[in-house]
Amino acid sequence: MSDSVIALSVNVEEDLLPLSALLHQRGVPHRIFEEGGKQVLEVQSGEQQARQVAALYQSWRKGDVRIELPEGRAPRVSPSRGVRWRQAPVTVGLVLLSILGFLLVYMGAPLSWIAQLTFTPVSLVQGNLQFMPMDGQYWRLLTPAFLHFGWLHIVFNALWLWELGARVERVMGSPNMVGLFCVIALVSNTSQYVFGGPGLFGGMSGVVYGLLGFSWVAPLLQPRWPIQPARAIMLLMIGWLVVCLVGLVEVLGFGAIANAAHLGGLICGAALGAAFGALSRATESKS
Repeated sequence: MSDSVIALSVNVEEDLLPLSALLHQRGVPHRIFEEGGKQVLEVQSGEQQARQVAALYQSWRKGDVRIELPEGRAPRVSPSRGVRWRQAPVTVGLVLLSILGFLLVYMGAPLSWIAQLTFTPVSLVQGNLQFMPMDGQYWRLLTPAFLHFGWLHIVFNALWLWELGARVERVMGSPNMVGLFCVIALVSNTSQYVFGGPGLFGGMSGVVYGLLGFSWVAPLLQPRWPIQPARAIMLLMIGWLVVCLVGLVEVLGFGAIANAAHLGGLICGAALGAAFGALSRATESKS
C-alpha cells in the first residue's frame, strides 16, 4: 500500500466489523490491523478518502448511519502486527549503513577511511588525534550518525531505530522519514560538537531520541497517527537519558556518552512532531 493513509486509530475492544463491511460495499480498499495497542483502519486512496472514512465513522457512532452486516459475508481483517521491512525501506537503509559504519571500526579500517564519516576531518599526528576544520565538507553534518564503536552501541541503536523509525516511516511515508533523519542528525551532531567540542563521536542514538520525541508529540496534536510509543518505552528511554546526563554511566565505566546529541535530538524531534501535527490539523480544519 504505497499511498495508504491512516483513517482511524481506536481501542482494540471496539468492533469495526460493520464499518469495514460498509466500506467493502462501497468499494473502498482498506485494511484493519492492530498496532501499538490500537486498532488501526488504513485506506489506500489518500488523505481525502481517510477524512471521509473518519466522518463516516463518527456518523455511525452517533447513530446517524445504520450499518447491517450482510449474512454470510465478512470483511477481511488483516491481523498483521508490527511493521514489515518493505514498508520502511529508509529505516532499513539507515540500519544497514549503521552496521557498515560499525564494521569499519570493528574490522580496524584505516583512520583515513573512518575520518570520512567524522564531524570534522581528523588525522593522527605523533600519536595524537588532530581535528581540522570542516572546510565545506557538509556531508559530515550527518555521517557521524553511522559510526558505532562497540557491539552494545550498534545493537541497541539498531533495535531502537527499527522500533521507532519503522513505525514513523509507515505512517508518515519514506520521503518524510528521510527529511526527519537529515534534520535530526544535523541538529544532534551539531549539538554534540558545539557543547562537547571537537572529538571522535558518533552513533544513531541522537536520531533515535529525535524519533522518540517526534512519535511522542506528533500524536498529541494529530491522533490519527498511531505512532506514540508505549508508556514503558518512554519511561525507559527518558530514564536512561537522565542516568547519562548525571554522569552515572561514565562512573560505571561504560565510556563517554554523547549527552548533547541525545538531548538535542530529543528536543529537535519533539519540535518537528509539534510542527507536523499542527500542520496536519490545520490542513484538516481548512478542508
